[in-house]
Amino acid sequence: MNQTSQWRTLNVVAAVMLGLTIGQCGLPALAAEPDSAYPSKPAKLIVPYPPGGGTDIIARMVTNRFTETFKQQFIVENRGGAGSVLGTEAVARSAPDGYTLLFATSAGLVINPLLNPKLSYDPFKDFDPISLLVTTPQMLVVSNTLPVKSVRELIAYAKANPGKLNYATAGIGAPNHISTELFKYMTQTDMVHVPFKGFGPGITDLLGGQVQVMMNPVTGLTPYVKSGKVRALAVSTPQRLDTWPDLPTVAEAGVPGYEYELWYSVVAPAKTPRAIIMKLNGDLVKYLAEPDTKQKLLAQGAEPRSTTPEGLTQLMRREYDNIGKVIKAARITLEN
Repeated sequence: MNQTSQWRTLNVVAAVMLGLTIGQCGLPALAAEPDSAYPSKPAKLIVPYPPGGGTDIIARMVTNRFTETFKQQFIVENRGGAGSVLGTEAVARSAPDGYTLLFATSAGLVINPLLNPKLSYDPFKDFDPISLLVTTPQMLVVSNTLPVKSVRELIAYAKANPGKLNYATAGIGAPNHISTELFKYMTQTDMVHVPFKGFGPGITDLLGGQVQVMMNPVTGLTPYVKSGKVRALAVSTPQRLDTWPDLPTVAEAGVPGYEYELWYSVVAPAKTPRAIIMKLNGDLVKYLAEPDTKQKLLAQGAEPRSTTPEGLTQLMRREYDNIGKVIKAARITLEN
């Protein structure tokens, strides 16, 4: 080997060794984007449901706001499937850089993991909460064929007729399945679960008297209550709703401590820089407090409610514990 070839060989070896040394020291090949520069390119908010409906409307309100505030495009990407599991898994595997966010629900972060412990994601380890967005209150209604006019009368009737009342839900593990089982658990009553494929078939059988009880988001039930086709007994929220001031809560109507609401939030993949989390949180808190935002959300049947990232974690853990007890007591599985 001549001298020139030897020098070339030594240079290659030195370059390789330098590369190995940098890699072993954990130094990135390219400098990371400073958190203060975020966002410097378009970002996406993954909605783990198909397009359409209130979920999409609220998600697009969020992305429009972020686009306006940060002068970078935020888009909604619908990735439905498996009851929100597919979209949720996709975000859990995404880079923690703030450019892929999840429009998360209590179903995806609490109910699904409780019903299926074999999911590939852990709601507490794989996500960094940003803020709660809204809650969706439910209404407890009964068929006009049932001779009860209050929550206490419903409880008394159910106890006097164990197993004779049917209650409708949108399917096994649906939020109104969990909310009604929570009601049964806290009142020690026995009602039979009748799962339907969505709200429409359930309300049809409620109107016909084939099922006698239903809990469902207020927006869907409102026209049936106002037309007198079904009878409203209470709402599931801790306080009465401004839109239904004369309707008591379940808690004040006879089940102290009862509370159940479906909620929507924004979360990021775990290990997203804290500065990015707080930048997004700060803007959401301001946005949800604006009167125009409140009016638009209330029109969708959603109650605006922001939190700190830690506040959202606390909500998740509280619901995980409480709903876990109900699922265990009711022996709810995806097969039953």
